[in-house]
Amino acid sequence: MPAVFHPLPDAVAARYRAGGADAYGLMPERRISDGQGVPCRHTLRLLPAGTPYLIVAHRPFTGLNPYTETGPIFLAADPQPGATPSTALPPFLAAPRYILRGYSEDERIVYGTGAVIDTARIPEASETLLARPGIAFLHIRSATNNCFHCRVERG
Repeated sequence: MPAVFHPLPDAVAARYRAGGADAYGLMPERRISDGQGVPCRHTLRLLPAGTPYLIVAHRPFTGLNPYTETGPIFLAADPQPGATPSTALPPFLAAPRYILRGYSEDERIVYGTGAVIDTARIPEASETLLARPGIAFLHIRSATNNCFHCRVERG
């Protein structure tokens, strides 16, 4: 079964763009991209130089437990269409390696699933992990900063 890469949901992006509080109750911070590695979690693209973007503390989970990490993410400040969930590797994954980690239905890390892998191996590794019982979804995270990039689900 193919792995499908999902962007930040439209409603979440719209809430942050409208000035909604982040996971820490703070207002989004506004910056201008220098064109050097500013990955938008809604469009799943790198933001070109001069593009306004937001920094927010985001928790990409529906509930709370010791495993529901919160961290910084970037998204384009101006409204634009989000990426369509796809089996294609998102274009914003430009680093050589990322963390790929599996989570259970109750949003807890499935031990033994987390690994730093080469970007080119993400689709294959995602399919392998999603075929395992007990894994409901995956996260792709920065291999250097652990920042959430996108969610991966079964197709």
